[in-house]
Amino acid sequence: MDVPSLVVVLQAALSPNPAERKAAEESLTKFQYTPQHLVRLLQIVIDDNCPMAVRQVASIQFKNFIAKNWAPLDPNEPQKILQSDKDMVRDHILVFIAQVPPLLRVQLGECLKTIIHADYPEQWPRLLDWVKHNLQGQQVYGALFKSEEERTPVQHIVQETFPHLLNIFSRLVQIEKPAVEVADLIKLICKIFWSSIYLEIPKQLLDPNAFNAWMMLFLNVLERSVPLEGQPLDPELRKSWGWWKVKKWTVHILNRLYTRFGDLKLRNPENRAFAQMFQKNYAGKILECHLNLLGVIRVGGYLPDRVTNLILQYLSNSISKNSMYTLLQPQLDVLLFEIVFPLMCFNDNDQKLWEEDPHEYVRKGYDIIEDLYSPRTASMDFVSELVRKRGKENLQKFIQFIVEIFKRYDEAPLEYKPYRQKDGALLAVGALCDKLKQTEPYKSELEHMLMQHVFPEFRSPVGHLRAKAAWVAGQYAHVNFSDKNNFLQALHSVVSGLRDPELPVRVDSVFALRSFVEACKDLNDIRPILPQLLDEIFKLMNEVENEDLVFTLETIVDKFGEEMAPYALGLCQNLAAAFWRCMNTAEADDEADDPGALAAVGCLRAISTILESVSRLPHLI
Repeated sequence: MDVPSLVVVLQAALSPNPAERKAAEESLTKFQYTPQHLVRLLQIVIDDNCPMAVRQVASIQFKNFIAKNWAPLDPNEPQKILQSDKDMVRDHILVFIAQVPPLLRVQLGECLKTIIHADYPEQWPRLLDWVKHNLQGQQVYGALFKSEEERTPVQHIVQETFPHLLNIFSRLVQIEKPAVEVADLIKLICKIFWSSIYLEIPKQLLDPNAFNAWMMLFLNVLERSVPLEGQPLDPELRKSWGWWKVKKWTVHILNRLYTRFGDLKLRNPENRAFAQMFQKNYAGKILECHLNLLGVIRVGGYLPDRVTNLILQYLSNSISKNSMYTLLQPQLDVLLFEIVFPLMCFNDNDQKLWEEDPHEYVRKGYDIIEDLYSPRTASMDFVSELVRKRGKENLQKFIQFIVEIFKRYDEAPLEYKPYRQKDGALLAVGALCDKLKQTEPYKSELEHMLMQHVFPEFRSPVGHLRAKAAWVAGQYAHVNFSDKNNFLQALHSVVSGLRDPELPVRVDSVFALRSFVEACKDLNDIRPILPQLLDEIFKLMNEVENEDLVFTLETIVDKFGEEMAPYALGLCQNLAAAFWRCMNTAEADDEADDPGALAAVGCLRAISTILESVSRLPHLI
């Protein structure tokens, strides 16, 4: 198929007519292994005279074909791409990746990574010379490649290319009033640097002068204010804007250097020397810059969630280091009470998501991947690390701060109660449960605190406080209650929460129920309501795919053992139905980390637990 014919087929693949689309896709499949097909796709991608939509379809076809066929997983599988076509692609993709629009460059960049991973250095020995040539001509895009598995080529690449990259980086940061395209170039340089230091510091960067030259540029970028002009108003677009991406990658790099290579306890002498140099010359300066960046939040300014999260990670890692903690102390109260605690409180974005998409609110709340980006999780981790490592001087004043919030909340009239601050205070109490359970005088006061400040919120008119009360109650379910009625009151409140009109409250209640079932010393307290509990859990499983719901079910089955026999058939039928729902969702979304897939595994595990529990009852088998 020649180029004009291929363009026609690609246009048909965009047709709104399903029959035309299907015919085009069948034609592309039929001709994909013919000689020169891959080269023709690349020709269309780089042709400025072709419509952009056609070029984009061609770039996706090109990328997918290379990903699947350039280096087959099975070494015995015959090659489906002619060597002459491979040579042609390698010779031309490097030239054009820097010239095509960003929309297409992304696709070609993925192709380039696949090819380099498979062919460099054996099949593509001239690659490094080409990269050096382009760096001398200020072509950064031609240098974007990574290798994290085989470090020997990386050492050579760093030695040959980093002096040129450093030169370009230095020129870019000196540009006055730089356009956002400059940010894209700096971001690429940051990503290249990140890849080189991800596993270990290349030998060339262990030279103090070479390393210092890079660090001065990173600190320059870190300190520099992000331009106000041109920032998108839409929050999703804003966090992905070029200059904020540069800030994120800079913080990312400095965190990696600090947490992986800046620890003075490292045993390797070379790495220990690097750690001493990093702590002495840079760690404190980075801390100062990070605190300045966080100060923007205090006055209501904007800082992307991921940047906030990374900065708080850096600060959390600084708490245990005496020299860094000394630098942190003068600003610690402001940081703790005016920045970190407000990040722990329920906010406008939470409220919007709660009202408009409660399923997404629940998903985000239980997704470990979301935790990696969440300022709230990083704030909780900071507070936990602070009271764990420096509790003597910080635990009492933080708890006093929380008590003052509880007091203001109790004294305020209904319409003026600080509901969101109370939410943050409850989150803090839940996050510190392990410390408070072990530390006097707080340990002795936990039951009183729960009765006075947590359990009343089960009846709150505000949904997010009912949810938080359930979560905190679950955190403290194992406390030794002096009055059993207090435990039963909390248990019944959690059970009532299973029927709450708000979905997030129901999910947090099921999550808390698991802890109460584990802590329950007398199963007669739960036995009468067991059928009701199972019904409510399965209703929720029909609404939400969440592994924690299945964990609660497993706990009930494990606790009651053979007593689950009358419910075994219904349980297994419901779990099987839930399993297929989860599997269908996972397949439809085509995401390996989909929560539906995790929940599906949980369903199988729960069925196994049920069968094991009743296996000694032969009349059921």
